[in-house]
Amino acid sequence: MSNKKYGRVGDVPIIGAGTYANNATCAISCTGWGEFFIRLVVAKSVSDLMEYKNLSLQKAAEEMIMKKVPQLGGDGGLIAVDKKGNFAMPFNTAGMYRGYIRSDGKAVVKIYKD
Repeated sequence: MSNKKYGRVGDVPIIGAGTYANNATCAISCTGWGEFFIRLVVAKSVSDLMEYKNLSLQKAAEEMIMKKVPQLGGDGGLIAVDKKGNFAMPFNTAGMYRGYIRSDGKAVVKIYKD
């Protein structure tokens, strides 16, 4: 966040809001307007949607980033990987720095939507 107040603590270091891991579901790291990620406990909520509603990682991540966070007025995104190695990187902003390594070893780095 540009021009954030000195000493501000965002969502990222708060377990459940900006970061979460569960061997049964997924591991997640979020970025964005922290107050909204904290209110919605976004990272844990993605895991819960997978565990209790049987949503895929992609569907659970999109539910939180594309619907729930914007409904409160926030924006941001996340990167996540599930226990099978599937990954999701949804975001509702103009861009989000992200990357991964394909199975053939090729590095992929992106900023904007495809």
